[in-house]
Amino acid sequence: MRAAIRLVLQLLLVTGVGSGIAAPRIFCCHDESGKQVCGDILPSACYGRAYRELGQSGRTSRVVEAPLSADERAAKAAAERRRQEQERVLSEQRRKDQALLNTYGSEKDIEVMRSRAQSDLAASVQAAEERIAEIRKHRKKYENEAEFYKNRPLPAEVAKGLRDADYEIRAQESVIESKRKDMEATRLKYDEDLRRFIDISKRASERR
Repeated sequence: MRAAIRLVLQLLLVTGVGSGIAAPRIFCCHDESGKQVCGDILPSACYGRAYRELGQSGRTSRVVEAPLSADERAAKAAAERRRQEQERVLSEQRRKDQALLNTYGSEKDIEVMRSRAQSDLAASVQAAEERIAEIRKHRKKYENEAEFYKNRPLPAEVAKGLRDADYEIRAQESVIESKRKDMEATRLKYDEDLRRFIDISKRASERR
């Protein structure tokens, strides 16, 4: 087959194909039976198949891969999406790590900021609890007045006082619930910041 290819190239040179314009080229592939097929233009048997392009010396100058099937294209696209997602995640993690290093200079800094954040939230909870205690004292006045109207409609002022007190108590209870959730989220955040800071510091130390 190599002799046949050389013969084709020699014939192209003798007949002047491409002379003065471009060096002769040969295209070769294996057909469906596995037999090598060559030609100075791409043989029809090579359509949809991988093929080689040979230069004047008979050596392969270019290899063209076979077109991908629909399933192969889908798999390649999925692999590319996974690669891009992994790259995005790594890039985001690098950004977060840098932000962490810009925020904290030491593990002690993390604990100080944790304590400050938790103290602020605890103060908010205490303030809401104290407000509830005040409202209940104020509500007691309306409760006492309501005792005189058992089995009778309450005066509008008394009924409104009880409703307003109950509404504000529920509002303050909602604040307490929200702040307690924030306290748990804050604990988890600073736990993760500390873990990540220690990990980054350890890796930086190992690289020195």
